[in-house]
Amino acid sequence: MRASRAGYVGRLLLALVLAAVILFPLYWMVVVAFSTRAELLGGDVRLWPRSLTTENFERVFSAFPVATWFGNSLAISLVVAVITVSISLLSGYAFAHLRFRGSTLLFLVALSTLMLPVQVIMVPLFRLVTGAQLYGTYWAVILPTAASAFGVFLSRQFILAIPRELIDAARIDGAGHVRVFTRIVLPLSRPLIAVLFFMTLLQTWNDFAWPLIALKQNELFTLPIGLLYLQGQFGSDYGGTMAFALVNVGPMVLLFLVFQRYFVQGFARSGIR
Repeated sequence: MRASRAGYVGRLLLALVLAAVILFPLYWMVVVAFSTRAELLGGDVRLWPRSLTTENFERVFSAFPVATWFGNSLAISLVVAVITVSISLLSGYAFAHLRFRGSTLLFLVALSTLMLPVQVIMVPLFRLVTGAQLYGTYWAVILPTAASAFGVFLSRQFILAIPRELIDAARIDGAGHVRVFTRIVLPLSRPLIAVLFFMTLLQTWNDFAWPLIALKQNELFTLPIGLLYLQGQFGSDYGGTMAFALVNVGPMVLLFLVFQRYFVQGFARSGIR
């Protein structure tokens, strides 16, 4: 009994230490963002500032169109997430329950794209976007990223875990694939939808390389690109840089805290460990 309790306490302490190590950079970002410039430049930075201030946020918001960049990131991320979730669910259902010639080969080809680095396809993507006259628009960022091979794989694994008896019973009652998908698969796929939505939103929100290439007007930039410009002009302004970075990181942290239950359930039920 004592050995079991000691093991539990040891695992708990280890988890707390790991959590502290992982969360400390985020905590330090908050501390620097709300510290005064005098405290930061004076070398007297503490684990918690002597006086909280919002001057770093005010300085950044007055020098850059942060609200516009935030809106751009939010709009692009939401549209990409909705399209990606829709395509992934439909494709996952097709690969899970529709048998057609070449389905296995097509699925393997889709999975093989996961082994391609993004840098390899940037030149073909750029030529495709310019050929379609989308360069410099939101759609130049949205369309090339609006499908995910990993999302298709995760959806297929999740849908395969749904009891086959439910789908067979619906088919015996005369339900077609559309009705089965909308009445049975979708209601049971809420954890999967939360996982795909959050993962796509996070990836698109933090994407830097492709939006930097595809967007050319300052008012269309996203937050990661804006952070690059801020670092160029506010290189030694650590408070301003951390304030901008906190604006970029904060929404995703809050979103994860809200949907973490569905996030864990989605991975557990899809067979991913």
